[in-house]
Amino acid sequence: MNQLLQGQVALITAASKGLGFATALRLAEEGARVAICSRDESRIQEAVQKIQEKTGQTPLGLQVDVSNKEDVEKMVRKTIDYFGRIDMLMLNAGGPPAGNFMDLKDEDWEKAFATNVMSVVRIIKEVVPSMRKQGGGRVVAIASSSVREPIPGLVLSNVMRTGVAGLMKTLSMELGPDGILLNTLCPGRIATDRLDELDQGAAAKLEVSMEEVRDEITKGIPLGRYGKPEEFAEAALFLLSPRNSYITGTVLMVDGGKVNAL
Repeated sequence: MNQLLQGQVALITAASKGLGFATALRLAEEGARVAICSRDESRIQEAVQKIQEKTGQTPLGLQVDVSNKEDVEKMVRKTIDYFGRIDMLMLNAGGPPAGNFMDLKDEDWEKAFATNVMSVVRIIKEVVPSMRKQGGGRVVAIASSSVREPIPGLVLSNVMRTGVAGLMKTLSMELGPDGILLNTLCPGRIATDRLDELDQGAAAKLEVSMEEVRDEITKGIPLGRYGKPEEFAEAALFLLSPRNSYITGTVLMVDGGKVNAL
């Protein structure tokens, strides 16, 4: 059976679980050779083993702090040294903590900027020369539905994710002539550990159960449920694959219709 991504190489950050892992697994299922990273060595090795067991592909697992410039440079260099190229780049990072504006310190802003914005800047800058040399590539940044509809109590995420979307749109214009397509993928209520944390926090604040919080949120989702990481991964697969030949600079919502914006 012909596989869509046979012979292609993908680098996915923050891929030990959640959306990053689901995307890495889906790409490997289509024949891609994948490099995945996480700050936690044990978790990334567990992810490597799971992908190997499910697909027969053995990913390159790297322990990386994407907020660290030296780590980013080593990650890209090791991936290219190991596979010889990078065709697809998925940019993911843990979301910044919840909090209201007046409660946040300068250190909170600086950490969120380093992790969620500067990591994207640095990784793309490191990968572009390789993509240019091979005649193109695909880049997808994971942001949030807050790009279109800010979420109360998540001011750090609202600001950082919107900045990433602006960067990706700008780079789509700069790098389009090189055959590099860049898009932003925005998850809504996708069932991940990150969402568990946010819903638990909301439940504690409101003094209700997490089930009550989710029931109320689900009322605002036209499809009537939270999404699955596997569903998000299908959207990522398309944007990263050769089937996407004319979509760039776009912000795509994967939210079950929840965001009330055009």
